[in-house]
Amino acid sequence: MNTDVLLDVEHMTGFLIERSSKRMKQVCQQILKEKGFNITVDQWVVLQELNKNDGQGQIALANSTFKDAPTITRIIDLLCQKGYVERINNPDDRRRFKICLTQSGDNLVSDVGPHILEFRKKAYAGLNQAQLANLKQSLNHIFDNLNAI
Repeated sequence: MNTDVLLDVEHMTGFLIERSSKRMKQVCQQILKEKGFNITVDQWVVLQELNKNDGQGQIALANSTFKDAPTITRIIDLLCQKGYVERINNPDDRRRFKICLTQSGDNLVSDVGPHILEFRKKAYAGLNQAQLANLKQSLNHIFDNLNAI
């Protein structure tokens, strides 16, 4: 393959991934705001992860959400202030905390979830199951390649 074509395709593909990701985040944030939810998309990602695996430590939560340490600390602090999560002493290590959803946080996840599902349906409209599976496989493949660097 011609190197110029390869460089152009690689540039465009990375740009398209970045552009789509940013637009998804923008639209999702707009929906959260319009529906009256006082959270950001990044806060939603943390709440959703805790809903799947409550009681994670801060480091594990940072890793599972792909956030750096200062960012995850700031997000957790804000979610604690809003009453959606709490830090609970880890009985196995007093220097560490478990991050847990509060009842209010659990209720918020239940309230926000259907709106996020509807948003995703609109974002993926026109793609059949095979196309979605291929997209997921391709993005995971790129991610794995990048982890190997």
